[in-house]
Amino acid sequence: MDMKIKDKFIELSKKYFNNAELPITFYYSDTGEQAELVKPGSVDRCVIGALMEVRNGRCFSFNADSIGCFGGRRYLGFAERLRPDFEYFLSCGIPGRMEGERYKKSPELVREIMKKWPNLRAPRAFAVFKRWDNLSQEDDPEVVIFFAQPDVLAGLFTLVNFDESQLEGVITPMGSGCSSIVSYPYLEKDSPHPRAVIGMFDPSARPYVPKDTLSFSVPMKRFVTMIGNMEESFLITDTWKKLQKRIVVSPTKPTRNRAESARG
Repeated sequence: MDMKIKDKFIELSKKYFNNAELPITFYYSDTGEQAELVKPGSVDRCVIGALMEVRNGRCFSFNADSIGCFGGRRYLGFAERLRPDFEYFLSCGIPGRMEGERYKKSPELVREIMKKWPNLRAPRAFAVFKRWDNLSQEDDPEVVIFFAQPDVLAGLFTLVNFDESQLEGVITPMGSGCSSIVSYPYLEKDSPHPRAVIGMFDPSARPYVPKDTLSFSVPMKRFVTMIGNMEESFLITDTWKKLQKRIVVSPTKPTRNRAESARG
């Protein structure tokens, strides 16, 4: 990690986003030694729940055994399979055996959607999460993840589109909370025009974030250009100064415990 880029964003974030929460970062590692290895059962079984601690300053490394959720293992690239009968779990359930989430109308519709979902395979054995200010020279972040209130989100959305000629510099695909912050933005990184991903619309994951918070995830190489554009963008205008006055620090305390999570 280039420490000049790290320090520059911290400085500009304070200048234009007040004391809004710094992003966390994600990358794959061969050893995972850059952060504390999560042991099975030691943190919330939901990845979004576990990341609450990363947002508060801890550095975590996950491998396939660290994640207690079928969906979390898949969307971080450590498994191809979802939970058994996932098409029923996401839709109507199975009477007497499984309660469905009813996020999709029918099992048949889920099967069709599953054919279109991107398949991420972890290129290395560990997934490392660190908050931006905890990055060191040895880190190589691949995705930058914000948990942002609406005014911060508006700023990030407009900034990523600042130098983009396409109309969709940001996408909002349906998926779990962890797919929106890991698999979708990670797979965008090799695109000629990497897009950012807005997420955290998953009702099962939303209890782990404040009610006024969504996620904004972007490949690191795209984020570097965003940083370079900040001081010539709308952020220097009176229009932004009006919104900036409303930006406050949001709490990051989760609202439910690990026993209540049974995600995909």
